[in-house]
Amino acid sequence: MAQAYAVEVLLRPAVELYSVAVCACAAFLCVFAPWSLALNPVLGLAAAVCFLMFGAIRLQQAWQILRYRRNVRRLPRYTMTSREVPVSQNRLFLGRGFRWDQRHTHRLMQTYRPEFRRYVEPTRSYRLARHLEERLEFAPFPLSRLARGLAWDSPLNPVRPLPPVGGLPRLHGIEPNELDVTLPLGERVGHSLVLGTTRVGKTRLAELLITQDIRRKIGGQHEVVIVFDPKGDADLLKRMYVEARRAGREGEFYVFHLGWPDISARYNAVGRFGRISEVATRIAGQLSSEGNSAAFKEFAWRFVNIIARALVELGQRPDYLLIQRHVVNIDALFIEYAAQYFAKSDAKAWDVIVQLESKINDKNVPRHMMGREKRVVALEQYLSQVRVYDPVLDGLRSAVRYDRTYFDKIVASLLPLLEKLTTGKTAQLLAPNYSDLDDPRPIFDWMQIIRKRAVVYVGLDALSDAEVAAAVGNSMFSDLVSVAGHIYKFGIDDGLPGSTAGAKVPINLHADEFNELMGDEFIPLINKGGGAGIQVTAYTQTLSDIEARIGNRAKAGQVVGNFNNLFMLRVRETATAELLTKQLSRVEVHATSLMSGTTDSSDPRGNTAFTSNTQDRINSTSVPLIEPAHVVALPKGQCFALIEGGNLWKIRMPLPAPDPDEVMPKDLQAMAASMRQRYTESAGDWWESQGIPDLQASGLPEDLLDDFTHPDASANVDEPRI
Repeated sequence: MAQAYAVEVLLRPAVELYSVAVCACAAFLCVFAPWSLALNPVLGLAAAVCFLMFGAIRLQQAWQILRYRRNVRRLPRYTMTSREVPVSQNRLFLGRGFRWDQRHTHRLMQTYRPEFRRYVEPTRSYRLARHLEERLEFAPFPLSRLARGLAWDSPLNPVRPLPPVGGLPRLHGIEPNELDVTLPLGERVGHSLVLGTTRVGKTRLAELLITQDIRRKIGGQHEVVIVFDPKGDADLLKRMYVEARRAGREGEFYVFHLGWPDISARYNAVGRFGRISEVATRIAGQLSSEGNSAAFKEFAWRFVNIIARALVELGQRPDYLLIQRHVVNIDALFIEYAAQYFAKSDAKAWDVIVQLESKINDKNVPRHMMGREKRVVALEQYLSQVRVYDPVLDGLRSAVRYDRTYFDKIVASLLPLLEKLTTGKTAQLLAPNYSDLDDPRPIFDWMQIIRKRAVVYVGLDALSDAEVAAAVGNSMFSDLVSVAGHIYKFGIDDGLPGSTAGAKVPINLHADEFNELMGDEFIPLINKGGGAGIQVTAYTQTLSDIEARIGNRAKAGQVVGNFNNLFMLRVRETATAELLTKQLSRVEVHATSLMSGTTDSSDPRGNTAFTSNTQDRINSTSVPLIEPAHVVALPKGQCFALIEGGNLWKIRMPLPAPDPDEVMPKDLQAMAASMRQRYTESAGDWWESQGIPDLQASGLPEDLLDDFTHPDASANVDEPRI
């Protein structure tokens, strides 16, 4: 058996068909002319049955050869509607495929041998059809019809064009017996990394996973789904809303989009915290810490922390606008806090301060207090004479004692970041007015989202303003790290009646183009977030994107090393492909070679002038399980997956098929239409050429959207949130 396997050759003529033809003829003779075989009718029928059984076996063997030859040229179409996506409480569906082993490497190596080229490459008739189709594109009527017929995508067309997915079909066609590939849900907490160049199916894989995450219900409760989409994919937004609606979760569906602030939910990245120092960490953590910038980053952290502590003591919720206002002018906060403090501790002190203020002029102002308000100078003089022990007041006092010019220089790195987060309508989203009851846009935070088991789409409009998108994404990630730490220690129901310590819920975090969003705060999120139930699925193009974003190769390796599951679609960078191939073992492949030779006779008197011999030899060669070139040649919508402890699977994702009931509210339809026009009109989706209609739907009943677009005070909790 081992020897037979070693010389397995599936790229060959289906010689079994000869046996099938002979068996069919013999069975015909046994039934209709048994006398020609010296059989009586009864024995003829028995012999015919035997011939037909043997012929059926040989026909099955021939079909395996023919199917194999067909698959290495063209894979059968694989489509699935979102309703057909299987949802399990134990496993995550990934697509159809097979586990790659030595047999598949052996078969793949055979496809590159010249003697098998005619079974792998397009036929001569196919190449002629494509040539005519190109030449006759603008021909007159009869010939243009011929070109259209040659391009007809139907099994009835023997020269129909290959699907426009590129790559090598043989990479998947070498295993005709596919099965559904799934990942145990217990493996997801180890996080997953999806690598693939532009327009090869990363978003389609994301839709497949997100669909299951939204619809999955374990123990009678749904899971949290958070999706970061920097570029803004309209079909991804559509898919999320449709699946949330099907699962009865449209009341917990939130859309946060920087490009459409008028209909976006609002979010305060620094409004909720476990410790007050987290506010400074989330803001200053986005500043550079390389070289001389480290000192400025530390000062910015201290200064923001002083402001945040003062705001909390004053009963104000910190947000980016308040922090920016007081970074630019710390004097007002110092005066406001001092007034409140002395009103509680020493009411007469303020009279003394007012008297000191009246005596101050430009001549007696200390040099380091030049440019400060007179009341600030008076407060400083009073505090220098009277001992006051208040850490917040001491911090504010130390800040105002800096020379104004020097102070502006050391906070110069902080102001650009705050400007990014507070410019234009972005400020309305990131610094919401909690007292404005007329604003219908909801305000959310991550703890609220997790407790409600909500579905959140975060569109960052990175194509319009990459700097603001990165700053907002970093803020959200930093906030999530803080929430994960709180959940890890106290559970999600901390402080609620009947809470259970340590209660957790799966939090499915999908980060598309995550290299544009990540910073140093992303490392603890994937390193320690699993203990809080966070399951990160990150999508990016290359390893270099991660390294370029972080600016440190060691940290980039630290990020990649925390992903236990790796999905490798087509990539163009060899180093990225080697992230997969270098983790795989080498295998032995076998090949047959024909050798012949002659030997002259040394006996001049003998009857034999020479001897000849012919041999079939089996050679064994050690090769990698897959090469980086194979990863580069993957068709769109296919990937290699290293899952479940290093098992290599070859997977292809299903193409989306349209569902007639996929509809969206009018405001989300308008947003999606604009996103398609602004973001994806020129690029196009790789499956659009498959003849699949646009996912945009229309024709909603008028009364269906009344409550959605005009929420009122009487709306119940199941009302959709946008």
